[in-house]
Amino acid sequence: MPKEYRSAALHYNLVKAVVNALQMIFESPGGGKMQYADAVVRKLLKSNPKWGANDRKFLARTVYEMVRWWRKLWYISGKDPSPDEQSLWTVAGIHLVLAGFNLPPWKEFLPAAQIQVNARLEEADRIRAIRESIPDWLDERGWQELGAQWERELHILNTEAPVVIRVNTLKTHLDALQEKLNMENTGTSRLPSGPDALQLDERKNIFSSESFRQGLFEVQDTSSQEVAYFMNVNPGMRVIDACAGGGGKALHIAALMHNNGRIIALDIHEWKLKELRKRAARAGADIIETRTVTTDKVIKRLEKSADRLLLDVPCSGLGTLRRNPDIKWKLTAEVLERIGREQYGILIAYCSMVKPGGIVIYSTCSILPSENEGVIDRFTREYGNFRKVGERKILPSESGADGFYMAALERLDSGKSVQ
Repeated sequence: MPKEYRSAALHYNLVKAVVNALQMIFESPGGGKMQYADAVVRKLLKSNPKWGANDRKFLARTVYEMVRWWRKLWYISGKDPSPDEQSLWTVAGIHLVLAGFNLPPWKEFLPAAQIQVNARLEEADRIRAIRESIPDWLDERGWQELGAQWERELHILNTEAPVVIRVNTLKTHLDALQEKLNMENTGTSRLPSGPDALQLDERKNIFSSESFRQGLFEVQDTSSQEVAYFMNVNPGMRVIDACAGGGGKALHIAALMHNNGRIIALDIHEWKLKELRKRAARAGADIIETRTVTTDKVIKRLEKSADRLLLDVPCSGLGTLRRNPDIKWKLTAEVLERIGREQYGILIAYCSMVKPGGIVIYSTCSILPSENEGVIDRFTREYGNFRKVGERKILPSESGADGFYMAALERLDSGKSVQ
């Protein structure tokens, strides 16, 4: 657990805000869906504009770290997880002790002050699922699929992810952006794994910067950036991004195509495409058009039309646990099985849009083979008019980046068709 912010003084209202955030993240009001940590943190920061930079950093980091180590903290407390406010104050106190703080003599911290934290920590570290703070079922599933590699991935996925940005080469280049950001008091470092990537030297809000407003960069991890490179696109191509979401990959593809060609961005959610259009306008990506998938007719009209088809399918997101630690608490075995069915269904339903000789790129931000190689191997066995011509696996423990998987499938003229 990080100790670099331990020199800050603890303020009652900030710790109370952390407790309230945890209640929103882990308590399901009225039996509805639990809220995601990033949305809760954004809401709290927006509703408290008078908080200073250090206060905002403390709140965000403490919430994320407590979500990350949720199971371990409760084990140390000796209690079962509960949204009860006093119980949350207790585990907050445990976390702050582990992070190097001295607890103030507040009455809410009295139970935490009586716990032998270091002794309980030694006990917790003897059991992998508790040491790495992961649900038992998910730990068993990961070990079953990855063996000893799973333990290495868990370790790195419990660290804080850096902030990485992608230079928008439609408007600037890496040297110029790095210099401009430096003038805006944002230091960055180059990354060998990404030709257009810069890593922020310290975590900060860069969405209010002049460079961002001018569309000079997008926040995007190097693994996510790798997908567009893997597609091997060229200017003049017709590309379909069939699960486009907010459009991060479509924007990168447009840059690699030098704004020459056509990109059709599809999604079942119009609100996501609305955000994509805003981002495309800011980035100057003029070749992107959006279409909402409301019926199968949208897919039918695009049959055999794409040189490249990107299927960045819904997945467990386990490769992004460093950024989204609450995924592991919201995911269930049943949801994981449903995701697998959806992935295969999307591959079958959408791959008809690529022309013979064209390439389908299947990608996920998961590290589980059942969501990756398993889906591709089944598909190529059952449908002979596609063959795997490329594959890329990015593991956090080896790359320091998010976990990702990519496979390239060429459409042939012969074999059993998906149509």
